[in-house]
Amino acid sequence: MTENKIKFGKIFWPSFLAVMIGGIPSTIIYVLSLFGVFTLFFGIGDDELEVKENTVLHMKLDGEIAEKSSSDLSLSTFSFKQKNGLPDILYGLNKAKNDDNIKGLFLELGDVSCGMATAKEIRKAIDDFEKSGKFVVAYLSGEYISQKTYFISSAANEVYGFPTSVFQWTGLGGEVMFYTGLLEKLDVEVEIIRGKNNDFKSAVEPFYRKEMSDSSRLQTRTYMKAIWGDMCKEISKEKGISEAQLNIYADSLSIRRMQDAVTYKFINGVKYRDEVIQLLAKKMGINDPSDVNLMAMEKYGKYFFYEEQEIRQVEKPKIAVIVAEGDISREGAGISSEKLCKLWQKVREEEDIEVVVFRINSPGGSALASDEIWREVMLTKAKKKVIVSMGDVAASGGYYIAAPAHRIFAENTTITGSIGVFGMIPYTGKMLENKLGITFDRVSTNKHSVLSLNRKLSKDELSVTQEEVDKIYDDFLTKVAAGRKMTKDNVNKIARGRVWAGSDAVKIGLVDEIGGLNAAIAYAAILINGDKEEVIFYPLVEKDFADKLMDFLEDENEKEEEEDENSVQQLPEELLAYYKELKKLESMTGVQMRMPFRIRLY
Repeated sequence: MTENKIKFGKIFWPSFLAVMIGGIPSTIIYVLSLFGVFTLFFGIGDDELEVKENTVLHMKLDGEIAEKSSSDLSLSTFSFKQKNGLPDILYGLNKAKNDDNIKGLFLELGDVSCGMATAKEIRKAIDDFEKSGKFVVAYLSGEYISQKTYFISSAANEVYGFPTSVFQWTGLGGEVMFYTGLLEKLDVEVEIIRGKNNDFKSAVEPFYRKEMSDSSRLQTRTYMKAIWGDMCKEISKEKGISEAQLNIYADSLSIRRMQDAVTYKFINGVKYRDEVIQLLAKKMGINDPSDVNLMAMEKYGKYFFYEEQEIRQVEKPKIAVIVAEGDISREGAGISSEKLCKLWQKVREEEDIEVVVFRINSPGGSALASDEIWREVMLTKAKKKVIVSMGDVAASGGYYIAAPAHRIFAENTTITGSIGVFGMIPYTGKMLENKLGITFDRVSTNKHSVLSLNRKLSKDELSVTQEEVDKIYDDFLTKVAAGRKMTKDNVNKIARGRVWAGSDAVKIGLVDEIGGLNAAIAYAAILINGDKEEVIFYPLVEKDFADKLMDFLEDENEKEEEEDENSVQQLPEELLAYYKELKKLESMTGVQMRMPFRIRLY
């Protein structure tokens, strides 16, 4: 008699999966129910925010700063990923400077993740707050203090650092990763098609070169020097260190630790956090440091910004700000033309809105999606004034959608231009045959019926593709020329895919005025003799489930004890960056209007 044994795995794994799958809805229902109970008994997110007398606003910058704040709850890890929104910060600081209960600002900086233009906008807002007569104390508390982090903190009259933090002052630098050698090993060939004379459009260089071209190196060095020069100028003005001396310190690696920063007068001194709190107490005339009343900027700025936006949604303001951030595509994450075009249509139909401020923070993307957005901007321009405010980057497709505006604002440190297009076709046939033994055969009715990644384009097919890319580039030049009131020849001289810093973009006519989002809104208000505070933001600002739950769970003490309040990442930062780039490559379809490369500034 044969005994039939049932393997453990055949029982365990199906049962385990059944329990897990069945448990997910239960968990979600439990969380939602729990939230409902909290809302019922405690009124999450509905209470008035009480700002007590003698309050110090605590602005903790540690993590990503985006164009719009968000709180996302991950049910898989039960963790929050929170992004601070630039409008919340700017609005919060502007309100706080006129709030009698707010006596000063405690600026605590860790690992700040944002572009240089965003850093400069925050820096200017801090400086403006300080001019109101209230104190600002900055504290560099991260393990590693980057130049960008210090740049923001330098707006404060008093800056202190954690004694053992590493302080970097080396000048700006970056690196580009090249994949050509890898592709050669895999037997993958890549056909590159760029617009005519687009020698600066170097986004494709990593796929056919092993080092930067002279054009790419020139444009990178030029805009990097412009950004570095602006940083040094601002720091020199605030700290009294000459720009020449700042460069000497960078070249000699004079500053490597926090005590060096004290020696060379970058900061006022080194202190532990409790000593900084004691300093705040002294400024407030309080004997016991534990009595210092700190109000979290995330809570303060977001609360009053949301409150103000809720009022604007009932009233009928004359200025609308449309926020566009990320890569441009027809649908999906980032700037979705499908969603953004609907916002433009809505704003265009609102009779009370007279001026639209278009806030752009994008390296570009799909040429087709960019053109869809451009069309909506043009239709709106025929009825209302359109002002563009460029963030960290508004390049290639990001510039394309900005070009029609009546006036364009950018920071000195904004990266813009990159007027050019490219296409990239990988050939995988040789790789599949040599590595996996897979071959292909074809049947067709006509000469060009089968266009496949498994065979190279013929000479005629490549020529036709080049013609189409050139037409898109010519259309790009035409639209920029019309928007900027320049000739196509003049645009072509400064285009060719070249990237410019905002300070240089003003000189060559791609940008009208240096300034951030606040400057653009103020200009819009002048156009209509209105109030720059009466502005409505699109997409409409609304508190969602995660925002309300975050408000309930987080108070100031919990924030101080958190190890990482921004996100739980499953991959190291470097690997995550490469993974994101590969995912973006995967999503690219059609001809692209993108920045010539992605380079990280150190």
